[in-house]
Amino acid sequence: MTEDDGSRRRINVIKKDWTKGSISGNLWALSWPVIVSSTVMMLGPIIDTIWIGKLGSSQMAGVGVATIIVMLVNSLIMGLFTGLRALVARFVGAGETDNARFAAQQGLVIGAALSLTVAVLGHLFAESILELWQLESDVVVAGAAYMRISLVGIFTMSFGMMAQNTMQASGDTRTPMVISIGSRLFHIALCPFLIFGLWIFPEMGVKGAALASVISQGCGGAVGMWVLFYGQTRLRLTLKNFKLDWGMIWRMVKIGVPASINGLHMNIGNVVFMWFVSPFGTLAVASHHLIARVDMIIVMPAMGLGTAAGILAAQNLGAQQPQRAEKTAWIAMGWFTVFGVIFCLAAFIWAENIVLVFNKEPLMVDMAVNFLRIQIAGYVFMGLGAMVMNILNSVGDTLRAMIIDMANLWGVRIILAYLIPRITTLGVYGVRWAIVADAVTSVIIFFIYFKTGRWKRKKV
Repeated sequence: MTEDDGSRRRINVIKKDWTKGSISGNLWALSWPVIVSSTVMMLGPIIDTIWIGKLGSSQMAGVGVATIIVMLVNSLIMGLFTGLRALVARFVGAGETDNARFAAQQGLVIGAALSLTVAVLGHLFAESILELWQLESDVVVAGAAYMRISLVGIFTMSFGMMAQNTMQASGDTRTPMVISIGSRLFHIALCPFLIFGLWIFPEMGVKGAALASVISQGCGGAVGMWVLFYGQTRLRLTLKNFKLDWGMIWRMVKIGVPASINGLHMNIGNVVFMWFVSPFGTLAVASHHLIARVDMIIVMPAMGLGTAAGILAAQNLGAQQPQRAEKTAWIAMGWFTVFGVIFCLAAFIWAENIVLVFNKEPLMVDMAVNFLRIQIAGYVFMGLGAMVMNILNSVGDTLRAMIIDMANLWGVRIILAYLIPRITTLGVYGVRWAIVADAVTSVIIFFIYFKTGRWKRKKV
């Protein structure tokens, strides 16, 4: 195949009408690049954890707590971009390319303003936030160092988020995948040099891990914006004659705010949840952080598949094809269930080997293996819950997704995390079982609501 043939084929994929043809074929073609992107992006925090684990449990615990705050800020920005993704997908499905392009322009302004604000505030109050947990001083020092650099980098990372959401919602999932792979490979290569001071680089410890992530994602964001403005993409952006449209911004915010609140409350819930883990000591905090990284192996592919299914569902709703939208979602959930069962069997058999990749301290390995085997009981449910939520968010039904998730987090997970260690002898393991209970009840409620079909009538 010649270079011209390859370029022509790529343009045809970008311009493809995803509301026609085989549902399974479209779902596979759109979802595999999203899954690869999600999985590759997941590797960054996992690689960080592997290298940081070699610095000691205090550094791992500090970065673990700091990561919760960084993810909280990320979720705020990503939530607003959910509104961007829903609008762009609906417009593209309806054949309104100009409106899709206009929505992307407004999303660029919102993302830049918000990310700059939270980056400044987070940098100023990093250490004060970590001190809320009454952690040991060396844990606070490590966490604050990691958090400050990560939050300053949020500003450049937000442009990557905006570019990725815009291209994916328009039906181009392969370009974001290529950018994600390139930026993550750069991160993986750079990380050990900055952490341990290899070659000509200074030894920066946890600061090096944060800086490697910021630099690589900043580069990825720059490439993504270049593609949107100058490359081959369905929605070629320009700022010529640009003006703010408060009506479009309000439509985006109305969808995005519940998703942002949902992301915030999940991360706030994780912050509160950490208060139930931290009294059991640094090993418990570090093990909790380690298993959170393993969780990503199943959650990120689920979210990637859910994002692709949600984009297809939103485009089909825009094309006035609600039954096709629903069928797409059910097929995606069936695919994930098969993957989830296989992953759980593998994780149960090789639990100790998985933990040893991150840390080899015997006491920590024992605790983390027990954490992982408890978590296996809820992995399929956790992934399905993430999928349904992403589908609802992508079609613009963010308010109900937020209400369901909030009710489960605070009504099940937090309450059980408080009660189980007090009324049983499970100790910190009881706290972990609360996560499993939350995952199971969440999926049950999400499925009941999904079957009502009210999400198909949501207007954006």
